[in-house]
Parts: sequence; C-alpha cells; structure tokens
Amino acid sequence: MPELVIKYKDKRTLNVLMDLSKYFYFSISAPKSMKEEKSFLINGVAILSGNSTLDTSELEAIFSNKNLDAKTLREKAWQGLKN
Repeated sequence: MPELVIKYKDKRTLNVLMDLSKYFYFSISAPKSMKEEKSFLINGVAILSGNSTLDTSELEAIFSNKNLDAKTLREKAWQGLKN
C-alpha cells in the first residue's frame, strides 16, 4: 500500500484528515504520544497535559535562592501595561 507523509501546523488539520479518512477509506498513523494527548477546557481555553520527560534541573540554578514570589513576578512582568 502506498504511503504519504503530511506535515501540518494546526491540530485542526489532523481532525479534518481524520474525518475525511472515514469517507475515503484511508488510515492515519500518528505517533503514540499524540494519541495519548489529553486536554480539557477551562473558560474556553484548552489545557494540555505537560510533558514529564523534560529535564528542568538546569533551571534550578537560575531560580533557587532568589526570594521570588508570584506577586513580585506579576508586577514586574506587567509593568508595560500600566499607564
């Protein structure tokens, strides 16, 4: 059976292809990680589960012992929006 590789940027493209596969009798093989992707909506925003294989140990040196708190970070991050 011939194969075709399609690269896409938007997940909606995959959804369209999956719908079309029902009518045109072709199959879609997706990577295992993509098949297991779970998401849910909070106030209309899609929340995807995180990737537990990422190594964040290099970030510890940057953020450790800096006495950072969420309020200070928010104030510094949103300075440009204040008039």
